[in-house]
Amino acid sequence: ECPGTQELQSSLRQAHKLLSAHEASYLQSLRSLRKKLSSLQSGATHGSARPSTCTKLEAPINGRKLGKVLLPGHEVHFLCDLGYELVGSETRQCKESLTWSGQQPVCKELNECASSPCANAGTCTDEVNGFTCACAKGWAGPTCQSPTPTYIDECEVFHNGQAGRLCLHACVNTPGGYRCTCPSGYNVTHDGRSCKDIDECATRQNNCTRDQLCVNTYGSFQCVKVECPRFRDATYVKTSPTRCERNPCPVDNKACPQAPNAISHHHMSVVSNLSAPRVMFRVSAVRVMGDALRFALLGGRARRHFAVQRSDRQTGELLLVSPVQGPAVLDVEVEMSELERRALLGRYITKITVFVSQYEF
Repeated sequence: ECPGTQELQSSLRQAHKLLSAHEASYLQSLRSLRKKLSSLQSGATHGSARPSTCTKLEAPINGRKLGKVLLPGHEVHFLCDLGYELVGSETRQCKESLTWSGQQPVCKELNECASSPCANAGTCTDEVNGFTCACAKGWAGPTCQSPTPTYIDECEVFHNGQAGRLCLHACVNTPGGYRCTCPSGYNVTHDGRSCKDIDECATRQNNCTRDQLCVNTYGSFQCVKVECPRFRDATYVKTSPTRCERNPCPVDNKACPQAPNAISHHHMSVVSNLSAPRVMFRVSAVRVMGDALRFALLGGRARRHFAVQRSDRQTGELLLVSPVQGPAVLDVEVEMSELERRALLGRYITKITVFVSQYEF
């Protein structure tokens, strides 16, 4: 029996609704798929275009660059070769915006003759880290400041130039000759020209007490007393003459674990204007408990003369980045932090006192 007209129209309307529903669902799925593909494509484009480090900096001509890490927060230092001076930023830091602070430095050649140091019509010749004067007839001296004597003053004649200098420190002219002298704390060597430091600690020529350490310096000595620090929430005990270790923390004291686990004291003696860059000290971990070590240079007036760099996974190096004019005493602290999944396991402080001599020998 064939269906009636009403039944046929009802069936057609139901079929039309079903097809319309399927079509709407298909179009919705297609729009969602296109949106996801567009989002993935946009993310891939922006992700690949955005850098994660600062651009690489080049060393200036006639200079050097210290530091290779280009991540935000890290610093790069610049030094010039002997005979050149730095114009621009000595230190540049990679900022969070992935741009460098400061300006790119240049190394400009020094010209000691610019101030016309040679008197009495003397001719100045610029040299690396110095100058020489060619004196006119009748004049002598480093800057042609003295009339020519009727006798030969060996100390004056050989005063300029390291190659022909008679004495390391001071030259005293004598009738028919000369003799060399050294400052207090030094002895004249067997060649009669150089100076050798007297080790007052080894020869017991010092007045240090029994609870002090005698540190020999160039030309003198220092009596040092190492004392453990006093923290509000932590106490320390001296485990050696130069090391203090933290006592176990109470269970309910949350501030105590933040204090350094150990503090070591070291003392160094250097001459004035020691050349840089130079590795001065190394800090190493005997064994690593966590998954990472971090080395940092703590604040202080001496910070501008030093930097910290990593030599391997367990070792950090204290680097002298600029010469120091003596006499001076520099205190610098290197912090080694032990981390496990970015959580602090322990801190170890190395305090280094650098005694800089008045002289360059």
